[in-house]
Amino acid sequence: MLVSYNPWQEFNTLQRQIDRLFEDTKVSSGLVERDVVRVPAAELQETEEAIHLRIELPGIESKDLDVQVTEKAVYVSGERKQERKTNEKSFTKSEFHYGKFQRLIPLPAQIQNTKVTAEYKDGVLNLTLPKLEKEKHKVVKINLEQPTA
Repeated sequence: MLVSYNPWQEFNTLQRQIDRLFEDTKVSSGLVERDVVRVPAAELQETEEAIHLRIELPGIESKDLDVQVTEKAVYVSGERKQERKTNEKSFTKSEFHYGKFQRLIPLPAQIQNTKVTAEYKDGVLNLTLPKLEKEKHKVVKINLEQPTA
C-alpha cells in the first residue's frame, strides 16, 4: 500500500495549533474579542509586616465592587457599567470593556483578614493586609556545620 506524503501537512498541523492557542486566549489577528472577561491588573509587594496589594479598576465605582479577604487570598469582583446615550443618530466607536469581572489573588503568606485596610482612589484599589504574627518572623536557621566522621 502506497501512502502519499504531503509536505504541507506539518504546516497545517502547526497552523491549527496556533489557531487553537489564539482561541484559548480569545485573541484573533491581534484584535481582542468583545466577549472576553477582563481581569484587573494587580501588583503585590510583601514586607515583613504586611502584604500590599494594588489592583487597577479604572472607570468602576466603589459601589460596583465586591472585595472579600480570607487569610490566604483576596477575591475581587465587580462590574463596569456602560453609560447609555439617548442620541441614536451618531455612531461612536468604543474600545472600553464593559461587564462583570472577577479575580482571585492567592497571597504568599497568611494575613489577619480582620485588620485589612483599604483605599480606593483614581481607579486603584490599595489593600494593606497585615501578616499573622507567626508569619512576620518566619525565619529558618540553616545549620552549615559539617557532620563529624
